[in-house]
Amino acid sequence: QVQLVESGGGLVQAGGSLRLSCLASGRTSSSYVMGWFRQAPGKERDLVATIMWSGGSTYYADSVKGRFTISRDGAKNTVYLQMNTLKPEDTAIYYCAAKLGPWLLKYDYWGRGTQVTVSS
Repeated sequence: QVQLVESGGGLVQAGGSLRLSCLASGRTSSSYVMGWFRQAPGKERDLVATIMWSGGSTYYADSVKGRFTISRDGAKNTVYLQMNTLKPEDTAIYYCAAKLGPWLLKYDYWGRGTQVTVSS
């Protein structure tokens, strides 16, 4: 069982930056894939970025490539999402998630989310 708690959301002007954090507790493994998702009002939840818990091997959605960076700190059991050059369309609830391995489609564990609002 893994517990995920997000933090770092808030209100920012377009062009600004935020860093989201996801603290993982419980039983983790190097094979875990950590992901950031987001869901805007009235829209489906979309994958934003992923990283292996062991480090390396990242993925980004086209909409955030070059602006967002996912990273992890194993010593702190934390995954980060650095978001730069934010746009109003980045406004959403951001969720941290984990799945047991890259061979799986479904994410098993989810945080409660943190709101990011980008004003124009």
